[in-house]
Amino acid sequence: MNEIINKKVKFRDLGKMDYQEAWDIQESVFAEIVAKKIRNRNLTPDLQEMTDNYVFFVEHPHVYTLGKSGKEENLLLDQQGLLDHEAQYYKINRGGDITYHGPGQLVGYPILDLDNFFTDIHKYLRFLEEAIILTLADYDIDAGRIDGLTGVWIDHIEQKNPRKICAMGVKSSRWVTMHGFAFNINPDLGYFGHIIPCGIDDKAVTSLSKELGRPVELEEVKIKVKKHLADLFEMEIIE
Repeated sequence: MNEIINKKVKFRDLGKMDYQEAWDIQESVFAEIVAKKIRNRNLTPDLQEMTDNYVFFVEHPHVYTLGKSGKEENLLLDQQGLLDHEAQYYKINRGGDITYHGPGQLVGYPILDLDNFFTDIHKYLRFLEEAIILTLADYDIDAGRIDGLTGVWIDHIEQKNPRKICAMGVKSSRWVTMHGFAFNINPDLGYFGHIIPCGIDDKAVTSLSKELGRPVELEEVKIKVKKHLADLFEMEIIE
């Protein structure tokens, strides 16, 4: 546990960015924080350095990502199919199965030293889900969780037509997190038809604009999600 607690979080909106480029940024920041924590272990408390926290928002071009526990057969496109749909494909080091990122989707990458907040990865995932649930409540949409399925769902209680609106997959090492959530605002949902999303073949995928029956500005949603994250984690956002 850090002797110095830092609840300040540096926020950066990366705008529209290639997946690999954003991944490289994550990896660099993640490695820097982990390295600092390792150095701190060999120092007396008065010499330890404060660890930083970050939240990145980004919008990716069409891309499919497969988590380390995923199955390649859940991608239903071959190499030519990916080219035809102008989509990329990456195997990555987060948990979870396959998912899609693309234009009109808000992707959030919190890189937090959980020693600054709480050392509980399950609580961390629930807080990420809760930020999305509260944002959807701002639009009068009732969303929640389904037991055993990470992410945020519509029709989560009766489950007559359960549909995922936000997928999640994270990695953590020494209580430092990376990767995060993908919140469907105005994406082309047709791209989800080329995968078995998160390995779940009996439930649908939806978006905020589809549920509301109207377009929604991504910038408007970013403000709401950022506020709820700040409130839940009791963090101070530094622009």
